[in-house]
Amino acid sequence: MDADRFGMLYDRYSAKVFQKCVGMTRDKDLSHDLTHDIFLKAFVGLAKFDHRSKFGTWLYSITYNYCLDHLRKTQRNRTSDVDEETGATDMAEDRYEIELLSLRADRLSTVLEALDPADRAMLLMKYQDELSIKDMMDVLVLSESAVKMRVLRARERALAKYHQLYREEP
Repeated sequence: MDADRFGMLYDRYSAKVFQKCVGMTRDKDLSHDLTHDIFLKAFVGLAKFDHRSKFGTWLYSITYNYCLDHLRKTQRNRTSDVDEETGATDMAEDRYEIELLSLRADRLSTVLEALDPADRAMLLMKYQDELSIKDMMDVLVLSESAVKMRVLRARERALAKYHQLYREEP
């Protein structure tokens, strides 16, 4: 692909990539740098795009993984308690989703900020970006059950963090 055609793709997708970076990092200056890096990575790796998914989904996958890798590198010293022993049932999933969606909006950004980057990214994909489970499977290269489990656990941890930060009921 020549630079002019890639420039058209940049014009079409750069705002979306930038917004995704801001959503994940909460830092506009850093997000400008990451957006630039992501497009360089996409341009260099364009031969790997196999057209099994839409270009936007492929680019979203690069964006998600690049931002998550960056966040992990910068937060290596931070420890996180993760409870991997929970079982996923449809009832539990529904209960957590209803409870998560009922949280006060003004407190939700504080909760998201306090979460591990991977959990924050899962919740943003699901609720902000409104990706389907299928699209999340493509982005994360995971099975349907693995995606559902990660979303469920991210919801659980978000609710636990909310209750930890805001002990009183709103």
